[in-house]
Amino acid sequence: MDNKNTHEFVKDLQEKQEKDKKNKETQGKGHHSQRLPNKEH
Repeated sequence: MDNKNTHEFVKDLQEKQEKDKKNKETQGKGHHSQRLPNKEH
């Protein structure tokens, strides 16, 4: 496995964790509309 793949994997993993965290926060508060701008990344 080369460095780029490892870096991409870690980056994807971190982004997924960030999204999961944001989704839990938005679901807890009920602000589903906040999730829409995040899809532009």
